Amino acid sequence: MSVLFDVGRWKPAPLLPRRDPRDGSLIFVVAVLCFLACVTAIGALAANRAAHGWTSQLTGSATVVVRASGAETPEAAAARAAETLAGVPGVVEARALEKAKAEALLEPWLGREALIDDLPIPRLVTLELREENPASAAALDKALKAAGLDATVDDHSLWIADIERSAGIARWSALGVFLLIASAAGAVIAFATRAAMAAHRETVEVLHLSGAQAKFVVRLFQTRFAKVAALAGLFGAAGAAIIGALARLVGGGHGLTPVLPVAWTDLLAVSPAPILAALIAAVAARLAARGLIGELA
Repeated sequence: MSVLFDVGRWKPAPLLPRRDPRDGSLIFVVAVLCFLACVTAIGALAANRAAHGWTSQLTGSATVVVRASGAETPEAAAARAAETLAGVPGVVEARALEKAKAEALLEPWLGREALIDDLPIPRLVTLELREENPASAAALDKALKAAGLDATVDDHSLWIADIERSAGIARWSALGVFLLIASAAGAVIAFATRAAMAAHRETVEVLHLSGAQAKFVVRLFQTRFAKVAALAGLFGAAGAAIIGALARLVGGGHGLTPVLPVAWTDLLAVSPAPILAALIAAVAARLAARGLIGELA
């Protein structure tokens, strides 16, 4: 009896199975972690954009609180302050707000009932400053004092400092969340690598005893889990991109809300997720596999 053997159709069996029943759970966990990391990145970009928008608006403006003194009416004092400040270098426009607008600004804080006619409400003068060489608060205050006006200049420096501090906190928080998620993904991959090596311990021992170098065995697991993590990273990035796109579509030009304006370019932040996931998985799998190979040696 002759045995026919088709050499052209023969392929060597892989040392590790191409698929494992546990891969589905691993892909799900890593995909969720990548999704959270991508959503964090999109949120950090939106928060940073919002902070820059607020600071740019505040940097180009200032507010002056004018208090009437002597027989001068509040309206006359505000008009005189606006006229005085309009001539200061670095001021584009100075405009005195009407009493109704000043009351509208105080109403959320005092309530409508407290705004009686006899209440001495200071008048406000809004200033639009030049983008280049804007007038400083000291220069504005000096001009007001020279005109004999009782007024206080607010150049929004405190607000700008608070916004910049909040933006910095958001950026560092996003980085911290990313590092935590990366550490969690690495721990999951390391655990999965140890479980896979335990399941294929006989194969690893045979390879080790037959003279296979440790780096060859390590590369098997490193490549396997890098591919699994890259697939999971692709799923997580796609999910985050879909959420970001929906936020942009629902919120219109402002993104999700005017507070967090999501832009279409923010969605590009998810593109490195599969590569980063594969790199983290490769490093974690390599370290775990080398540790177990060392135990066998």
